[in-house]
Amino acid sequence: MTLDAVVFDLDGVLVDSEHLWEENWVAYAARHQVEWTAEDTASVQGMSAPEWAAYLARRCGVPERAEEVERAVVDGMIGSIEAGEAPLLPGAGEMVREVSARVPVALASSAARRVIDAVLDKHQLTAEFTATVSSAEVARGKPSPDVYLEAAARLGRSGEDCLGVEDSSNGIRAAAAAGLTVVALPNPTYPPKPDALELASAVAEDNHDVRRKLLAYLAGEPVAARD
Repeated sequence: MTLDAVVFDLDGVLVDSEHLWEENWVAYAARHQVEWTAEDTASVQGMSAPEWAAYLARRCGVPERAEEVERAVVDGMIGSIEAGEAPLLPGAGEMVREVSARVPVALASSAARRVIDAVLDKHQLTAEFTATVSSAEVARGKPSPDVYLEAAARLGRSGEDCLGVEDSSNGIRAAAAAGLTVVALPNPTYPPKPDALELASAVAEDNHDVRRKLLAYLAGEPVAARD
């Protein structure tokens, strides 16, 4: 099997932003006198924007206002990004640039399109990606494989041709279900479940380690599953 493309997740892999989503969900729920819990966050992680917006709207008792909920949360995220509150994770920029110099790379994210574009523009990474896909642009969000299958297709590849980098349970499940060889970068705040982590071909400590593993895979060199 030849691996000749890479698909990255966004939140928790390239940028430190998972907590910002939670803060915005909590804030919206609080405005409706609803307590948003850690269980709620775990339930929606990986969902597309329309999916988590519908969930949040139901929790707040306003199911008919899902589009308004999505717009309010995404507006909050854009404000945080523009304020510099979603920094690149250490080594992420170097990793993307070095890998994209060798093979085509794509992004497969649960984030809304506006958030994806704002993050990549903020960190001057837009040109590094051959394709970017929001799970709002496919039928189902993670853990379904749709967003990864679409990202691979936009690179002219099948899932089996691609490496994927993911930090969360549902992200790992989605990439693995699409046939990608997954390098897991466990999120320290929202660690992946053991059963999801078992689906990864390798587990990395940080993005410097991810970069080394990706380059080794692309060169056809052996990669230890867990160092």
